[in-house]
Amino acid sequence: MRTAIVGTVLLVLGVVAVITGLLPVADALVLWDRVWPILLFVAAITVVTELAAEAGVFTAVAQRTARWGRGRAWVLWLLVVVLAALSTVFLSLDTTAVLLTPVVIVLARHAGLNPLPFALTTVWMANAGSLLLPVSNLTNLLAQHTLGDPSPLAFAALMWAPALVAMVVPMVAVFVVARRSLLVRYETGEEDPVEDRVLFGFSAVVVVVLLPLLVSGLPVWLPASAAAVLLIVVFAVRRRRVLRFGLLPWQLLLLASGLFLVIEALHNVGLGELLTTLSGSGESPLALLRLSLTGMVGANAVDNLPAYLALEPAAETPARLAALLIGVNAGPLITPWASLATLLWHQRLTSFDVELRWSRYVLLGAVVAPVTVILATLALSLTVG
Repeated sequence: MRTAIVGTVLLVLGVVAVITGLLPVADALVLWDRVWPILLFVAAITVVTELAAEAGVFTAVAQRTARWGRGRAWVLWLLVVVLAALSTVFLSLDTTAVLLTPVVIVLARHAGLNPLPFALTTVWMANAGSLLLPVSNLTNLLAQHTLGDPSPLAFAALMWAPALVAMVVPMVAVFVVARRSLLVRYETGEEDPVEDRVLFGFSAVVVVVLLPLLVSGLPVWLPASAAAVLLIVVFAVRRRRVLRFGLLPWQLLLLASGLFLVIEALHNVGLGELLTTLSGSGESPLALLRLSLTGMVGANAVDNLPAYLALEPAAETPARLAALLIGVNAGPLITPWASLATLLWHQRLTSFDVELRWSRYVLLGAVVAPVTVILATLALSLTVG
């Protein structure tokens, strides 16, 4: 509910900025034309993943993963790493945080293992692993527009090296910190039966078909919306009680809309010029590091979305835009509010009675985030230099 309150306040401030002329109506309309496809995609993909989870698709994946682990916790953890990476890359970081977190907690407890290493893997992969494709992160979709709407493959060609580094470094850190919990064996329990095989099969097919469509070059809101409509129809027939307003991520949409307006208004009063001075210019390794680290600090200070929007005008080339994405995507590993995905992840931990000390999380992130951002930015400089 705090997300909704903050979003409402920001949206009201944005509307006031438009009414008073601080943000011209023409600029607000240009902004709306840019962001409505992104907001529609976020809404549609959330509905798809929530309904697929309700049908048991993700639980079935988790149970199969437990069998593939063959009783070795470190193998099971590696499989979770792969699952979290695929979920983040193709279905977005918020999807991973919301839906995969309870799956891995149940998976770990089912196997008699400590759930914290698996939960930490999920949230760090959700953030740091969201660099490869436009659909992986809301900031990527914004950057894709700024880059002239390149295809997903062209976007990946720019981001593959830093994306790989950003995935590997935090996972190495998780293994080092949690190695005692992961170098043990476990017993595979019985699998839970599927309640409705028709619903399960239909939902699984929709998700499998959707994944390649998200990277086909089509506007991502189009296949995501079609998939959401198909699932809503089949659930209306077979499990109507599941369909509710809460399926829509309205709090997230409210917050994002307010942030868009407020940051655009602040740019009109000089924020862009100030941040351009702070982030420097040029495409040398040091210049790219300066921008990415500025993005990391901004994301952990105020959240990654407003940090990206504030710094975007300073990222005037593809290489600098990629460096900014590294900072705001791979860098939000320190503070709880650095990304919405982290807040959603913590809500899921709380609902499953998993205790996490924020002090420990902050200390670990303060070490891992700068290392990840620096190494990923150096990987970028090697591929674009």
